[in-house]
Amino acid sequence: MTDEQMRYPIGKFVPPVSYTEDDMRRWIHEIATLPGRIREAIIGLTYEQLDTQYRTGGWTLRQVVHHLADSHMNSLCRFKLAITENNPTIKPYDEAGWAIQPDYRLPVEPSLKMLDGIHQHMVALFETFSEDQWNRTFIHPESGSVTPLKKNLALYAWHGNHHLAHLTETVKKIRQ
Repeated sequence: MTDEQMRYPIGKFVPPVSYTEDDMRRWIHEIATLPGRIREAIIGLTYEQLDTQYRTGGWTLRQVVHHLADSHMNSLCRFKLAITENNPTIKPYDEAGWAIQPDYRLPVEPSLKMLDGIHQHMVALFETFSEDQWNRTFIHPESGSVTPLKKNLALYAWHGNHHLAHLTETVKKIRQ
């Protein structure tokens, strides 16, 4: 695989042109099942194996799991802000800076538990959203982009699958 393929094993995120009910249900299902799929992908790996980089210069599997918990925690906050405020400006965070903090050396179990809870909250919200709520937006201050919640749903379904592929492809190499 090329570096670009290792970096984006399922391809880069492409915003949908339309948002069908089937798409929305599929993305919610992907978010609902992600914590179990992450756990299944890394089950049986040793502490040392979790320190394998998914590509040269990339994060370790451990960092990917911790990043997923942090990223999806931030996403949940963004959904809630957009539901409770009118087009709020969200707060970005330094993902690379977070990935080198001491908590990213912890075993992955705390982040797997976080993902379980965060995704239960997300799905509970998503299953009740009306079309008007899915069309609510937030502003990203770095790009100035206005993001509808339905686009954010598609993005985070992709994001989970993107990092899951980092894990599964690396685990294949570890187990060869």
